[in-house]
Amino acid sequence: MKPTLFKGWRIAGAALLSVALLATAACGKDGAEGTADGTQPAAPAKGSVTLVIGAYSVAKDAFGKLLPEFAKQWKAKTGQTVTFQESYEASGTQARAIAGGFEADIAVLAMESDIDKIQKAGFIDADWRKQFGDNGMITRSIAVMGTRAGNPKGIKDWEDLTRKGVKVLYPNPKTSGGAQWDINAMYGAGLKESEAKTGKKDPAYAKAFLERIHKNVESLDKSGRASMAAFEYGFGDVIVTYENELKGRIMQGVAYEEVIPASTILIENPAAVVDKNVDKHCTRKVAEAFLAYLHGEEAQHILADYGFRPVNASVMEAVEGDFVTPPNLFDIGYLGGWDEVRSTLYSPKGVWYQVLAGI
Repeated sequence: MKPTLFKGWRIAGAALLSVALLATAACGKDGAEGTADGTQPAAPAKGSVTLVIGAYSVAKDAFGKLLPEFAKQWKAKTGQTVTFQESYEASGTQARAIAGGFEADIAVLAMESDIDKIQKAGFIDADWRKQFGDNGMITRSIAVMGTRAGNPKGIKDWEDLTRKGVKVLYPNPKTSGGAQWDINAMYGAGLKESEAKTGKKDPAYAKAFLERIHKNVESLDKSGRASMAAFEYGFGDVIVTYENELKGRIMQGVAYEEVIPASTILIENPAAVVDKNVDKHCTRKVAEAFLAYLHGEEAQHILADYGFRPVNASVMEAVEGDFVTPPNLFDIGYLGGWDEVRSTLYSPKGVWYQVLAGI
Protein backbone atom coordinates (compact mmCIF):
# COMPACT_ATOMS: atom_id res chain seq x y z
CA MET A 1 0.00 0.00 0.00
CA LYS A 2 2.85 2.41 0.70
CA PRO A 3 3.86 2.83 -2.95
CA THR A 4 0.22 3.49 -3.85
CA LEU A 5 -0.15 6.08 -1.11
CA PHE A 6 3.13 7.78 -2.14
CA LYS A 7 1.99 7.85 -5.74
CA GLY A 8 -1.32 9.39 -4.74
CA TRP A 9 0.44 12.03 -2.65
CA ARG A 10 2.64 12.90 -5.62
CA ILE A 11 -0.41 13.31 -7.86
CA ALA A 12 -2.20 15.46 -5.30
CA GLY A 13 0.95 17.52 -4.72
CA ALA A 14 1.38 18.09 -8.45
CA ALA A 15 -2.24 19.20 -8.70
CA LEU A 16 -1.80 21.67 -5.84
CA LEU A 17 1.37 23.01 -7.44
CA SER A 18 -0.48 23.52 -10.72
CA VAL A 19 -3.25 25.43 -8.94
CA ALA A 20 -0.66 27.60 -7.15
CA LEU A 21 1.11 28.38 -10.41
CA LEU A 22 -2.20 29.27 -12.06
CA ALA A 23 -3.05 31.56 -9.15
CA THR A 24 0.34 33.24 -9.42
CA ALA A 25 -0.10 33.76 -13.16
CA ALA A 26 -3.59 35.20 -12.64
CA CYS A 27 -2.24 37.56 -9.98
CA GLY A 28 0.42 38.82 -12.36
CA LYS A 29 -2.08 39.25 -15.13
CA ASP A 30 -5.00 41.00 -13.48
CA GLY A 31 -3.17 42.81 -10.67
CA ALA A 32 -5.23 41.41 -7.79
CA GLU A 33 -3.86 42.58 -4.48
CA GLY A 34 -2.19 40.37 -1.93
CA THR A 35 0.57 40.48 0.64
CA ALA A 36 3.80 42.43 0.36
CA ASP A 37 5.98 40.04 2.33
CA GLY A 38 7.09 37.97 -0.65
CA THR A 39 4.54 35.13 -0.21
CA GLN A 40 1.63 34.29 -2.48
CA PRO A 41 -1.75 34.61 -0.73
CA ALA A 42 -4.27 31.80 -0.96
CA ALA A 43 -6.78 34.33 -2.31
CA PRO A 44 -6.54 38.03 -3.23
CA ALA A 45 -7.01 40.28 -0.22
CA LYS A 46 -9.83 42.76 -0.67
CA GLY A 47 -9.84 44.59 2.63
CA SER A 48 -6.30 45.96 2.57
CA VAL A 49 -3.13 46.10 0.49
CA THR A 50 0.45 47.10 1.25
CA LEU A 51 2.46 49.02 -1.32
CA VAL A 52 6.25 49.11 -0.93
CA ILE A 53 7.88 52.38 -2.00
CA GLY A 54 11.62 52.56 -2.75
CA ALA A 55 12.45 56.23 -3.28
CA TYR A 56 15.39 58.62 -3.35
CA SER A 57 15.80 60.69 -0.21
CA VAL A 58 14.70 64.03 -1.68
CA ALA A 59 11.16 62.71 -2.34
CA LYS A 60 10.43 61.99 1.32
CA ASP A 61 8.73 65.24 2.35
CA ALA A 62 6.43 65.42 -0.66
CA PHE A 63 5.50 61.76 -0.31
CA GLY A 64 4.48 62.45 3.28
CA LYS A 65 1.60 64.40 1.72
CA LEU A 66 1.04 62.37 -1.46
CA LEU A 67 0.71 58.90 0.07
CA PRO A 68 -2.19 59.64 2.46
CA GLU A 69 -3.98 61.62 -0.27
CA PHE A 70 -3.78 58.67 -2.65
CA ALA A 71 -4.82 56.21 0.08
CA LYS A 72 -7.91 58.31 0.82
CA GLN A 73 -8.94 58.37 -2.84
CA TRP A 74 -8.25 54.65 -3.32
CA LYS A 75 -10.37 53.81 -0.26
CA ALA A 76 -13.26 55.90 -1.61
CA LYS A 77 -12.99 54.31 -5.05
CA THR A 78 -12.44 50.66 -4.17
CA GLY A 79 -13.19 50.24 -0.47
CA GLN A 80 -9.68 48.93 0.00
CA THR A 81 -7.25 50.29 2.59
CA VAL A 82 -3.74 51.04 1.32
CA THR A 83 -0.83 51.05 3.71
CA PHE A 84 2.70 51.94 2.67
CA GLN A 85 6.09 50.56 3.53
CA GLU A 86 8.55 53.34 2.69
CA SER A 87 12.30 53.38 2.16
CA TYR A 88 14.23 56.57 1.36
CA GLU A 89 17.87 56.40 0.38
CA ALA A 90 20.35 58.04 -1.96
CA SER A 91 19.18 57.21 -5.47
CA GLY A 92 22.13 55.05 -6.47
CA THR A 93 21.95 53.14 -3.19
CA GLN A 94 18.21 52.60 -3.63
CA ALA A 95 18.60 51.42 -7.23
CA ARG A 96 21.24 48.87 -6.22
CA ALA A 97 19.05 47.66 -3.35
CA ILE A 98 16.04 47.05 -5.62
CA ALA A 99 18.19 45.42 -8.30
CA GLY A 100 19.70 43.29 -5.53
CA GLY A 101 16.38 42.03 -4.17
CA PHE A 102 14.70 44.75 -2.07
CA GLU A 103 11.08 44.10 -3.03
CA ALA A 104 9.85 47.62 -3.80
CA ASP A 105 6.65 47.80 -5.85
CA ILE A 106 7.36 51.38 -6.93
CA ALA A 107 10.77 52.92 -7.67
CA VAL A 108 11.00 56.72 -7.45
CA LEU A 109 14.56 57.76 -8.22
CA ALA A 110 16.72 60.73 -9.10
CA MET A 111 17.56 59.81 -12.67
CA GLU A 112 16.51 57.48 -15.45
CA SER A 113 19.82 55.61 -15.46
CA ASP A 114 18.98 54.31 -11.96
CA ILE A 115 15.63 52.95 -13.21
CA ASP A 116 17.54 51.40 -16.12
CA LYS A 117 19.74 49.52 -13.62
CA ILE A 118 16.64 47.89 -12.15
CA GLN A 119 15.32 47.05 -15.60
CA LYS A 120 18.64 45.53 -16.69
CA ALA A 121 18.56 43.38 -13.55
CA GLY A 122 15.29 41.86 -14.83
CA PHE A 123 12.81 43.53 -12.48
CA ILE A 124 11.03 45.85 -14.96
CA ASP A 125 9.45 44.34 -18.08
CA ALA A 126 7.41 47.23 -19.45
CA ASP A 127 8.60 50.28 -21.39
CA TRP A 128 8.41 52.44 -18.28
CA ARG A 129 9.07 55.65 -20.23
CA LYS A 130 5.84 55.23 -22.22
CA GLN A 131 3.60 53.55 -19.66
CA PHE A 132 2.21 56.63 -17.90
CA GLY A 133 3.29 59.51 -20.15
CA ASP A 134 5.72 62.39 -19.51
CA ASN A 135 8.55 60.08 -20.69
CA GLY A 136 8.34 58.32 -17.33
CA MET A 137 9.25 61.45 -15.35
CA ILE A 138 7.15 62.74 -12.45
CA THR A 139 9.10 65.89 -11.51
CA ARG A 140 11.66 68.36 -12.80
CA SER A 141 14.09 70.66 -11.05
CA ILE A 142 17.37 72.48 -11.73
CA ALA A 143 20.78 72.42 -10.05
CA VAL A 144 21.31 75.53 -7.92
CA MET A 145 23.46 76.80 -5.06
CA GLY A 146 22.41 77.59 -1.53
CA THR A 147 24.27 79.96 0.79
CA ARG A 148 23.75 81.14 4.31
CA ALA A 149 21.43 84.08 4.96
CA GLY A 150 22.66 87.25 3.31
CA ASN A 151 25.04 85.32 1.02
CA PRO A 152 28.13 86.39 3.03
CA LYS A 153 30.61 85.04 0.46
CA GLY A 154 28.89 86.91 -2.41
CA ILE A 155 28.24 83.77 -4.49
CA LYS A 156 26.70 84.64 -7.87
CA ASP A 157 27.69 81.84 -10.27
CA TRP A 158 29.66 78.59 -10.54
CA GLU A 159 32.92 80.48 -11.01
CA ASP A 160 32.62 81.77 -7.45
CA LEU A 161 32.96 78.20 -6.17
CA THR A 162 36.57 78.22 -7.37
CA ARG A 163 37.57 81.21 -5.22
CA LYS A 164 40.07 80.77 -2.42
CA GLY A 165 38.40 80.32 0.96
CA VAL A 166 34.98 79.21 -0.37
CA LYS A 167 34.03 75.81 1.11
CA VAL A 168 31.69 73.75 -1.10
CA LEU A 169 29.37 70.86 -0.27
CA TYR A 170 27.63 68.35 -2.52
CA PRO A 171 27.12 64.58 -2.20
CA ASN A 172 29.11 61.64 -3.56
CA PRO A 173 28.20 60.55 -7.12
CA LYS A 174 28.99 56.93 -6.22
CA THR A 175 25.85 56.82 -4.08
CA SER A 176 23.81 59.90 -4.96
CA GLY A 177 21.90 60.63 -8.14
CA GLY A 178 21.67 64.23 -6.98
CA ALA A 179 25.45 64.44 -6.96
CA GLN A 180 25.58 63.30 -10.56
CA TRP A 181 23.09 66.00 -11.51
CA ASP A 182 25.24 68.55 -9.63
CA ILE A 183 28.40 67.44 -11.42
CA ASN A 184 26.59 67.32 -14.76
CA ALA A 185 25.48 70.91 -14.17
CA MET A 186 28.99 72.19 -13.39
CA TYR A 187 30.64 70.22 -16.18
CA GLY A 188 27.95 71.41 -18.62
CA ALA A 189 28.46 75.00 -17.45
CA GLY A 190 32.16 74.57 -18.27
CA LEU A 191 31.22 73.34 -21.74
CA LYS A 192 28.87 76.31 -22.17
CA GLU A 193 31.62 78.74 -21.16
CA SER A 194 34.14 77.18 -23.54
CA GLU A 195 31.54 77.25 -26.32
CA ALA A 196 30.90 80.95 -25.71
CA LYS A 197 34.64 81.68 -25.92
CA THR A 198 35.65 79.46 -28.84
CA GLY A 199 32.44 78.51 -30.64
CA LYS A 200 32.71 74.83 -29.71
CA LYS A 201 32.53 72.61 -26.64
CA ASP A 202 35.90 71.96 -25.04
CA PRO A 203 35.83 68.90 -22.68
CA ALA A 204 39.33 69.74 -21.40
CA TYR A 205 38.16 73.19 -20.34
CA ALA A 206 35.09 71.69 -18.63
CA LYS A 207 37.25 69.16 -16.78
CA ALA A 208 39.61 71.90 -15.59
CA PHE A 209 36.58 73.87 -14.39
CA LEU A 210 35.43 70.87 -12.33
CA GLU A 211 38.92 70.46 -10.92
CA ARG A 212 39.01 74.05 -9.71
CA ILE A 213 35.67 73.63 -7.93
CA HIS A 214 36.66 70.27 -6.46
CA LYS A 215 39.68 71.81 -4.73
CA ASN A 216 37.20 73.68 -2.54
CA VAL A 217 34.92 70.70 -1.75
CA GLU A 218 34.79 70.18 2.02
CA SER A 219 32.99 66.82 2.03
CA LEU A 220 31.19 64.35 -0.23
CA ASP A 221 28.17 62.99 1.66
CA LYS A 222 26.09 59.90 0.94
CA SER A 223 23.02 61.77 -0.31
CA GLY A 224 21.66 65.22 -1.05
CA ARG A 225 19.80 65.15 2.24
CA ALA A 226 22.99 64.28 4.11
CA SER A 227 24.80 67.20 2.47
CA MET A 228 21.99 69.53 3.44
CA ALA A 229 22.07 68.29 7.03
CA ALA A 230 25.84 68.88 7.15
CA PHE A 231 25.43 72.39 5.76
CA GLU A 232 22.75 73.23 8.29
CA TYR A 233 24.96 71.85 11.05
CA GLY A 234 27.57 74.43 10.07
CA PHE A 235 29.83 72.87 7.45
CA GLY A 236 30.64 74.73 4.24
CA ASP A 237 29.83 78.11 2.76
CA VAL A 238 27.75 76.97 -0.21
CA ILE A 239 25.85 73.82 -1.07
CA VAL A 240 25.14 72.57 -4.59
CA THR A 241 21.73 70.92 -4.64
CA TYR A 242 18.30 70.61 -6.23
CA GLU A 243 16.22 73.76 -6.47
CA ASN A 244 13.30 71.91 -4.83
CA GLU A 245 15.45 71.00 -1.82
CA LEU A 246 16.24 74.65 -1.16
CA LYS A 247 12.66 75.77 -1.71
CA GLY A 248 11.41 73.10 0.65
CA ARG A 249 13.81 74.08 3.42
CA ILE A 250 13.10 77.80 2.92
CA MET A 251 9.37 77.07 3.23
CA GLN A 252 10.14 75.35 6.53
CA GLY A 253 11.80 78.49 7.82
CA VAL A 254 15.47 77.58 7.30
CA ALA A 255 17.53 80.66 6.39
CA TYR A 256 18.96 79.91 2.94
CA GLU A 257 19.82 82.25 0.10
CA GLU A 258 19.15 80.64 -3.30
CA VAL A 259 21.60 81.36 -6.15
CA ILE A 260 20.58 80.29 -9.65
CA PRO A 261 23.57 79.99 -12.00
CA ALA A 262 23.36 81.46 -15.50
CA SER A 263 24.10 77.99 -16.95
CA THR A 264 22.62 74.95 -15.26
CA ILE A 265 20.95 71.65 -16.03
CA LEU A 266 17.29 70.67 -16.18
CA ILE A 267 16.86 67.76 -13.78
CA GLU A 268 14.23 65.10 -14.53
CA ASN A 269 13.21 62.50 -11.96
CA PRO A 270 11.49 59.21 -12.94
CA ALA A 271 9.17 56.71 -11.30
CA ALA A 272 8.31 53.19 -12.42
CA VAL A 273 6.35 50.11 -11.41
CA VAL A 274 8.71 47.25 -10.54
CA ASP A 275 6.96 44.50 -12.50
CA LYS A 276 8.60 41.48 -10.91
CA ASN A 277 7.68 42.63 -7.42
CA VAL A 278 4.11 43.77 -8.05
CA ASP A 279 3.37 40.45 -9.71
CA LYS A 280 4.92 38.61 -6.77
CA HIS A 281 2.96 40.69 -4.25
CA CYS A 282 -0.27 40.88 -6.29
CA THR A 283 -0.18 44.69 -6.14
CA ARG A 284 -0.12 45.62 -9.81
CA LYS A 285 -3.54 47.26 -9.89
CA VAL A 286 -2.91 49.62 -6.97
CA ALA A 287 0.71 50.27 -8.02
CA GLU A 288 -0.32 51.34 -11.52
CA ALA A 289 -3.09 53.51 -10.09
CA PHE A 290 -0.55 55.22 -7.82
CA LEU A 291 1.81 55.92 -10.72
CA ALA A 292 -1.07 57.35 -12.75
CA TYR A 293 -1.98 59.51 -9.73
CA LEU A 294 1.57 60.92 -9.56
CA HIS A 295 1.21 62.14 -13.16
CA GLY A 296 -2.20 63.73 -12.49
CA GLU A 297 -2.97 67.36 -11.72
CA GLU A 298 -3.61 66.99 -7.99
CA ALA A 299 -0.31 65.23 -7.29
CA GLN A 300 1.57 67.59 -9.58
CA HIS A 301 0.23 70.59 -7.65
CA ILE A 302 1.33 68.96 -4.38
CA LEU A 303 4.79 68.33 -5.83
CA ALA A 304 4.95 71.97 -6.94
CA ASP A 305 4.10 72.99 -3.36
CA TYR A 306 7.27 71.15 -2.31
CA GLY A 307 9.42 73.03 -4.83
CA PHE A 308 9.42 70.58 -7.75
CA ARG A 309 8.79 71.80 -11.28
CA PRO A 310 5.72 69.91 -12.56
CA VAL A 311 5.91 67.72 -15.67
CA ASN A 312 2.18 68.27 -16.23
CA ALA A 313 2.03 71.19 -18.68
CA SER A 314 -1.18 72.74 -17.37
CA VAL A 315 0.06 72.62 -13.77
CA MET A 316 3.41 74.12 -14.77
CA GLU A 317 1.60 76.92 -16.58
CA ALA A 318 -0.37 77.65 -13.41
CA VAL A 319 2.73 77.79 -11.16
CA GLU A 320 5.45 79.05 -13.53
CA GLY A 321 5.60 82.39 -11.68
CA ASP A 322 7.11 80.51 -8.74
CA PHE A 323 10.13 79.42 -10.77
CA VAL A 324 12.99 81.26 -12.50
CA THR A 325 14.34 79.91 -15.79
CA PRO A 326 18.07 80.68 -16.14
CA PRO A 327 19.28 82.03 -19.51
CA ASN A 328 21.44 79.00 -20.39
CA LEU A 329 19.31 76.09 -19.20
CA PHE A 330 20.36 72.81 -20.82
CA ASP A 331 19.26 69.20 -20.45
CA ILE A 332 21.09 65.87 -20.36
CA GLY A 333 20.99 65.80 -24.17
CA TYR A 334 23.49 68.69 -24.24
CA LEU A 335 25.99 66.32 -22.62
CA GLY A 336 25.16 63.54 -25.09
CA GLY A 337 22.53 61.67 -23.06
CA TRP A 338 22.93 59.35 -20.08
CA ASP A 339 24.89 56.64 -21.90
CA GLU A 340 27.47 59.21 -22.96
CA VAL A 341 27.53 60.82 -19.52
CA ARG A 342 28.08 57.49 -17.76
CA SER A 343 30.95 56.72 -20.10
CA THR A 344 32.53 60.19 -20.16
CA LEU A 345 32.09 61.23 -16.54
CA TYR A 346 31.41 58.23 -14.32
CA SER A 347 33.20 55.24 -15.81
CA PRO A 348 36.24 54.01 -13.81
CA LYS A 349 38.52 56.16 -15.99
CA GLY A 350 35.98 58.93 -16.56
CA VAL A 351 36.38 62.66 -16.02
CA TRP A 352 34.94 62.72 -12.51
CA TYR A 353 37.24 59.95 -11.25
CA GLN A 354 40.21 61.67 -12.86
CA VAL A 355 39.27 64.83 -11.00
CA LEU A 356 38.85 62.87 -7.76
CA ALA A 357 42.26 61.24 -8.23
CA GLY A 358 43.92 64.49 -9.31
CA ILE A 359 45.04 63.17 -12.70
